[in-house]
Amino acid sequence: MAKHTARKGRSVDADDTKKGVVMQDAKKAQELFTQGSSRAVEAMTLWADANQRVVRELAELSAATAKEGVRLYAELQQAGVEVLRDTQAAGLRWQSSWPEAARDPLAWYQRALTDGVESMQAWFRILESNTQAVTRTAERLQTTAEQAGKGIQESFSETVTKLKGVYAA
Repeated sequence: MAKHTARKGRSVDADDTKKGVVMQDAKKAQELFTQGSSRAVEAMTLWADANQRVVRELAELSAATAKEGVRLYAELQQAGVEVLRDTQAAGLRWQSSWPEAARDPLAWYQRALTDGVESMQAWFRILESNTQAVTRTAERLQTTAEQAGKGIQESFSETVTKLKGVYAA
């Protein structure tokens, strides 16, 4: 019986050792899982923050685009009103000049030609003004888009740098 107890004693010691190793392995696995989970949560937080900044930049870009669109629309409408006013004035001048055409057709023709040239010059000035308004709007939008692009790029660069730090530790 002594042999049997001795065997049991050795067996109990070996079982305790195996249990201790298994417990240590379980603790290490739990620590690794906790660290991995912690890093994953931190990475998700960093990406969520980056996404929030990107959405903010895009929202600001959209708002600036809408503002520029309204500004351009107002400038073009103002030019349109000027065209209508000039057209109406030219029509009234033509209507009032018919009696002159009967008295002195050559003078009337000369005046009509001069008025036509002046009207064309006015149209080209308005066209030039509208083109300049569109160009200014495009330049402002380009500047705004570049700023938004830089902000987005900085957000992602910062996020990648922070993620490297998270996974390096």
